[in-house]
Amino acid sequence: MQKIDVLIQEADKNLTICNACRYCEGFCPVFPAMERRQSFGAADINYLANLCHNCSECYYACQYAPPHEFGVNIPQSLAKIRKASYQHYAWPGPFARLFNKNGLVASLALGLGASFILLLFIALNGGLGQLFSGHHGGDFYVFFPHNTLVLAFGSVFLFAMLALLMGFLNFWRDSGEKLRDLGHLSAWRQAWSDALSLRHLHGQEDRGCTYPDDNHSHWRRYFHHFTAYGFMLCFAATATGTLFHYVLGWSAPYGFFTLPKLLGTLGGLGLLIGPAGLLYLKRKRDPNTADLEQTGMDIAFIALLWLTAFTGLLLMVLRETGLLGLMLVIHLGFVMSLFLTLPYGKFVHGLYRLGALLKNALEQRREEQGAALVSQPRESGVKFYQSIKDNK
Repeated sequence: MQKIDVLIQEADKNLTICNACRYCEGFCPVFPAMERRQSFGAADINYLANLCHNCSECYYACQYAPPHEFGVNIPQSLAKIRKASYQHYAWPGPFARLFNKNGLVASLALGLGASFILLLFIALNGGLGQLFSGHHGGDFYVFFPHNTLVLAFGSVFLFAMLALLMGFLNFWRDSGEKLRDLGHLSAWRQAWSDALSLRHLHGQEDRGCTYPDDNHSHWRRYFHHFTAYGFMLCFAATATGTLFHYVLGWSAPYGFFTLPKLLGTLGGLGLLIGPAGLLYLKRKRDPNTADLEQTGMDIAFIALLWLTAFTGLLLMVLRETGLLGLMLVIHLGFVMSLFLTLPYGKFVHGLYRLGALLKNALEQRREEQGAALVSQPRESGVKFYQSIKDNK
């Protein structure tokens, strides 16, 4: 039996027991979504896994969690399924193996390798002598022609966006939804509201995520906000810079108090605070609720975000010095590495979680209209597994 089949079988057992108990039904949207189903196929389990925000509240509240003989561990089981779903939906399919190789060392090597290629480009174009000589007024185009940067980074960005879109469509079709359901505007509004507010990280009674010894904290949600909004502000800075250049005819470099610089600075600060905080919390949380096999992938994404922000802010500080060229090469190398790994690293969890939130919003509307699936009786699942034990 393949590993994914074992994971699906284990998750099916856990979800069936949960669906019978229902003690945790008010904790997060996973449990109401679970109750709409009488059984769980692979597509259902992939959907529920990506709907889970891994707050761990259910693990500490569960009467069937280890050391109970049933060994129910929803956070860990769904975390393992999530990583398997990333590979399952990846596009192009053969690239799915990159999820296994996207560790910290590989990501750092890719970033430094991209920096070396950029450095080689400068050398081949006779600009190596300018790298440490004099001041260039913060003008990046002394080292790289504008069209070269647009072609190189635009191509990587467009491929990453295409790969992410195709992966999302693979997830959506597998979830049992139709493409026309993507046009449901009210469901999209709810999904985006849930995603941008991260309200499902509030935990039960708005206490936040749960940590060992039953401690609760909102800091995981806060650090996710710093990270997500920091990333979006950096993207907005790039978008406004593009608008300035192609629409308004204003060429870089821009002053500090211009919109691209202000957005980029705020975004960079967010990406310094958020990833550092998430790394701290990752080291603090209970390993029993996590999939330790994807720790390398998680840390790689956190490190690339932090290094991209740090080198970007350092580049802005040193742009009027002789270190402009070196810092530019290092920063662009990490930017290139980040975008190359977006479709094959932890970034995709946000995309599939948005899809799961959208599907959940659609199911809630169908339930309100009387079209939801009938939930199974409360005790049937527990009795079923108890009978298996008794008959051994």
